[in-house]
Amino acid sequence: MKRFFFRASFVLLLFVLAQIISACEQNEADSSNEPLRHNTYTPADNGTDEKTIKIGFSMDTLLEERWLKDRDLFKKAVEKLGAEVEILAANGDDAKQIWQAETLISNGIDLLVVTPHNAESTAAIVKKAHSAGIKVLSYDRLVKNAEVDMYVSYDNEKVGELQARAITSIVPRGNYVYIGGAETDNNAHLLKKGVFKVLQPLIDKEAITVVFDQWTKDWMPANAKANMEMALKANNNQIDAVIAANDATAGAIIQVLEEQGLAGKIPVAGQDAELAAAQRIVAGFQTMTVYKPINLLAETAAELAVKLANGEVVTSDQKVNNGMIEVPSILLTPIAVDQTNLDKTIIRDGFHTKEEVYQSKKH
Repeated sequence: MKRFFFRASFVLLLFVLAQIISACEQNEADSSNEPLRHNTYTPADNGTDEKTIKIGFSMDTLLEERWLKDRDLFKKAVEKLGAEVEILAANGDDAKQIWQAETLISNGIDLLVVTPHNAESTAAIVKKAHSAGIKVLSYDRLVKNAEVDMYVSYDNEKVGELQARAITSIVPRGNYVYIGGAETDNNAHLLKKGVFKVLQPLIDKEAITVVFDQWTKDWMPANAKANMEMALKANNNQIDAVIAANDATAGAIIQVLEEQGLAGKIPVAGQDAELAAAQRIVAGFQTMTVYKPINLLAETAAELAVKLANGEVVTSDQKVNNGMIEVPSILLTPIAVDQTNLDKTIIRDGFHTKEEVYQSKKH
């Protein structure tokens, strides 16, 4: 009997020792770098783990003053809405812009904003974005022949109308020169359409004659300068008015007029309300510009971009045909600016300071 109890106690002792050893081995495994289980710690939902929206902005160029403003104001507006933005600029290189857009798409953006250099070739960007499930918003310039989700700009046809009305009110008769923007830019076509909407009735009445009409390749001032030189030479300097597609080209045109002793004698219209243009208006070398408050454009585009990225439905009563579809559009109203209202528009809005505009009459 004693032998039986001894054997039973011995077996029980072995069992207990086995359990202790197993527990020790388990503890050693738990403290090692190799997890025993694939459990993941999930923090409590405190509202801070929501995904941050990321916007990609593919810009044509940053070589002009106004586009630097667009970049900075858009970035500020997007970040104010709690989103992030990555911005790349191609500086007039079509292939580079497409490559940059592809880079933005591969970087995991939630929405792509595009200011196209070439309205036609950037249709490929829209297609690539949609293939990745990403919507596309056209900023300031419309992408042609593509299923763009939204277009935000100023009414560019109206811009052209404002330019032509300002100049024809000063020069109702005479020889006109029209120097447009880049032929590849849809905005340049809209501007020209607006200009000739006003000019055509006067052309039909033979009150004015357009003696020179040319595009400016890539919007480059050097090309506008060459155009103006040709216009003067072809017409023996008998030019009465010039309408330029923007302030940068207007500046180059006025430089040519200065060389011929004609600066300030021939009315010149531009657009964009660049600082140099405002200074030329004060000095009397440029007749007018068209002010398109970029802060309003940037803030409107940022708000729409974040909404679209969040999957919200955005609708608009305005539509613009891009050759493929009627694109839902927001078209803001531009403002004609000359010496009479410069202080009440671009200076009052803080677009340029009074000190900047009036510091010099040098053009």
